Amino acid sequence: MSGNKLQDSGVKLLSAGLEDPHCKLETLKLNDCNLTEKSCEVLASTLSSKTSGLREIDLGGNELQDSGVRFICAGLANPQCKLETLRLAGCSITEEGCASLASALRSNPSHLKELDLSGNTPEVSGVKLLSSVQEDPLYTLKTLQ
Repeated sequence: MSGNKLQDSGVKLLSAGLEDPHCKLETLKLNDCNLTEKSCEVLASTLSSKTSGLREIDLGGNELQDSGVRFICAGLANPQCKLETLRLAGCSITEEGCASLASALRSNPSHLKELDLSGNTPEVSGVKLLSSVQEDPLYTLKTLQ
């Protein structure tokens, strides 16, 4: 679905289908779809759903900012979340968003293996926060970009 002008209203409709127990979709690519933090709030609910089978989400190229990442982190922190790959390249994420991600990964360490934050401005402190999670053997994060 990448490159479509799906917008936040489209993600709301899509999420209802993703939470259906019969939905088998594991990969969702929504890069460059004019999404904002409102989409992240809806997707956080989907990630928290015990019926969602999503393993990979690409939200790159959307103006999610730190406020949107906070919503995604609420989903990541939920024990029901099965997400293994999260791509947030070029989403205007700063050190604040990195701190939220590090906190979410520490609270639910068993699932996320790959995190792409390329094209953002995390500053040195944001990189250090996430690197400490990646280097800790208690966590499954293997790839950090």
